[in-house]
Amino acid sequence: MANKLLLVFIGFDILFVACGGLLLAVALVTKASIAGPQNGGNVATDLLLDECPLSAAIINAIFIFFTFVLSIPAIISQTNRLLLKIHGYAIVVCAVYTMILGLIIWFETLKTRANLSKVWGRQTRDVQSLLQQQFNCCGYLNATSPAFVQDNTCTNPLVAANLGGCVGPFSSFANGYLDIIFTADFGIVAIDALLVLCVASVLKDRKEKERFRIIDAKVGFAPI
Repeated sequence: MANKLLLVFIGFDILFVACGGLLLAVALVTKASIAGPQNGGNVATDLLLDECPLSAAIINAIFIFFTFVLSIPAIISQTNRLLLKIHGYAIVVCAVYTMILGLIIWFETLKTRANLSKVWGRQTRDVQSLLQQQFNCCGYLNATSPAFVQDNTCTNPLVAANLGGCVGPFSSFANGYLDIIFTADFGIVAIDALLVLCVASVLKDRKEKERFRIIDAKVGFAPI
């Protein structure tokens, strides 16, 4: 039973560090993609991810890796409880940090249209054109506010007026995409919570074993 308990703990610990790797990979790939040339396939997602706390996610991933390293001596030492307790507290810190990031992203979805208006206004005409082509729309609120960029989608003012602004399709895409991101964040927090439960179970198991060793030592079955 104890071995199975330890194996479950190790399994969740590996899943925990894998989540850290995922956070780091997404943040670094996104930063590299934003720094590179934009195209119609990635421009919308890059703009949305650029509004997310990517640097904070990288810090979070690094702390997750550090927390995982703490678990290695705690696993190797079958009797040590101090290292396991430190590991457990570090997991709680990671969970709180990840939850804060998720809440920040969730809060931003409550004011998507206002935020995207600012994002749109900061982009070059080339990027705005890519967004128009991706969402088959012209301008942001409408074809004249702000003025659309003439391209293959918005060939003239009449076509632009008929297609309408990008605020609707861009906002819908943003809400769906950001929902996935903060839901994934909360999923990582759930894994952290399960890992904390595993740590607590292993701590209890080790405490009981220590108590039995002391009892056996007192009655002469083992040296103190």
